[in-house]
Amino acid sequence: MFKFLKRSFLIILFLVFLCQVSSGQIEFPVEKHVLDNGLTVLISEDHSAPVVSYQVWFHVGSKNEKPGITGISHLCEHMMFKGSKNVGPEEHSRIIQANGGIDNAGTSMDYTMYWEKLSADKLNLAISLEAERLKNLTPTQENFSSEREVVKEERRMGVDNSPYGALFEQLLNTAFVAHPYHWHVIGFMSDLDNITLDDLKEHYKSYYVPSNATAVVVGDVKPKEVMKLLNKYYGDLPNQPPPKEVRTVEPEQRGERIAYVHKISQLPAFIVGYHIPEFGHPDIYPLTVAARILFKGESSRLYQKMVYQDQSALVVYGDCFTLEDPGLFFIFAIMQPGHTAEEGQDTLFAQVEKLKEEPVDSIELQKAKNQLEAEFIFGLQSVSDKGSQIGYYQTILGDYSQLFEEASKYQAVTAEDIMRVAKTYFDKKNRNVAVLVPEMPGGQTSSQ
Repeated sequence: MFKFLKRSFLIILFLVFLCQVSSGQIEFPVEKHVLDNGLTVLISEDHSAPVVSYQVWFHVGSKNEKPGITGISHLCEHMMFKGSKNVGPEEHSRIIQANGGIDNAGTSMDYTMYWEKLSADKLNLAISLEAERLKNLTPTQENFSSEREVVKEERRMGVDNSPYGALFEQLLNTAFVAHPYHWHVIGFMSDLDNITLDDLKEHYKSYYVPSNATAVVVGDVKPKEVMKLLNKYYGDLPNQPPPKEVRTVEPEQRGERIAYVHKISQLPAFIVGYHIPEFGHPDIYPLTVAARILFKGESSRLYQKMVYQDQSALVVYGDCFTLEDPGLFFIFAIMQPGHTAEEGQDTLFAQVEKLKEEPVDSIELQKAKNQLEAEFIFGLQSVSDKGSQIGYYQTILGDYSQLFEEASKYQAVTAEDIMRVAKTYFDKKNRNVAVLVPEMPGGQTSSQ
């Protein structure tokens, strides 16, 4: 009986939340402060549980690299766990875990972020540890050389020895000819081989500065107490001008590009990418809805057609890959035995043309918008997820409050919007195709 009542209460609570969202209002309290040294601080009180998420976002990713040091942002993330003046190698995570918490980090094309989640009374510990490695990182040649080998092994596993990782890397290499999105976050192997400790120190010195960072605190906290801690541990860091922004603009693509990737694999596959605008552009919302209709989920058009009806594909997947600068709308498929990548592309292109020519049915459209809205709402449930959204919007758009408008922007998309963006961006001249050609061990092309 108790379980039933508890479940019913949670359902009612969620329905109330949905009613609030349907009126276009997703809001929760966020306080913004900026320290004298330029560090942006965002604090959100959430007393639903006695936990806290502490995150530090640095506005640096693989986009901020150049040929010769590709992969250095990700390598720098690894080195942040290799010890500082007062904390030994790997001790950061061990201390957090010993206090009942968890921590990790991640590097993307546009940002690098570090996080801890632990009981609210341990916030002081998380802040002091993050400030310690920001101020007193002490990389040595020994641990640098060791960690570089770890990153190289990650590249082997995720790209070099993965047919699908290699395929995605080839899409990036093909679609972007001028912009630094041309390379994978992991970097090229030759660059990883040749990056030096001095290169890493220079990269760290340039980008790991308060004016290029955002600290996010979400959980069972009081903002005044949080600010005392942040001033205590970060206040003595000097103010330093933020690093230069990336100025390269990817030129307009004027013709279809096709690349073939020969790898040991049992089945053919392909990935198709179209250039799209940057995150925050108004067209991103109809493009995201179009992605949901076209290939995201088992009820999507391409999944139904290729996996269920024709049984020509094992997997159909993709994303509206939005980035700080213009990104890619991509679709990926692994074909069934006896079916070719070219056959899969024909099916895909036919469905893309249909989006241009026929308005999406109102029921299908509303379903897609409701799914996106629900996923966004569910993505705000935990303090960690809420912090991630706050940090991402602040870092990429420079304004965390834009996340409050996200759900209403999905709901505002019309069938005409989808037709318009399909005609604008899904043009053959704007198309990039990477095809996986299966090979047998020894280099012989497979009969599949």
